[in-house]
Amino acid sequence: MAKAEFYFSTGKRKTSVARVKLTFGDGTILINNVPLRDYFRGIERFQSEVNEPLLVTKSTNKYNVTVNVKGGGIKGQAEAIRHGIARALAQIDDKMKKVLRQKGLLTRDPRMVERKKPGRPKARKSFQFSKR
Repeated sequence: MAKAEFYFSTGKRKTSVARVKLTFGDGTILINNVPLRDYFRGIERFQSEVNEPLLVTKSTNKYNVTVNVKGGGIKGQAEAIRHGIARALAQIDDKMKKVLRQKGLLTRDPRMVERKKPGRPKARKSFQFSKR
């Protein structure tokens, strides 16, 4: 594939949507104009989750990542960012796409919160049953 100036993709998880822009650079990751470490308040689990596609493809210090993410909670946002970065990397090279596919990073997780049903307090919880 021809080398472009930047690669753009969208990642989704639950109600979070991450718009990812990948450019050639030194490995800086900005999320909503905030550095990765500050955005996730130093929580290592989410930082490593965001970095996973870059580590798998051995391209940690090759690309700058700029992300605009909204919706959902912190975990959903981290997984949406991971999905978006993986999809952007897949556009660059077919070898990267194959590795990302094997690790399951290109598959969108379809699980969503189940809706509340009428006549019930929550989605599946019932009110207390009284026989008499």
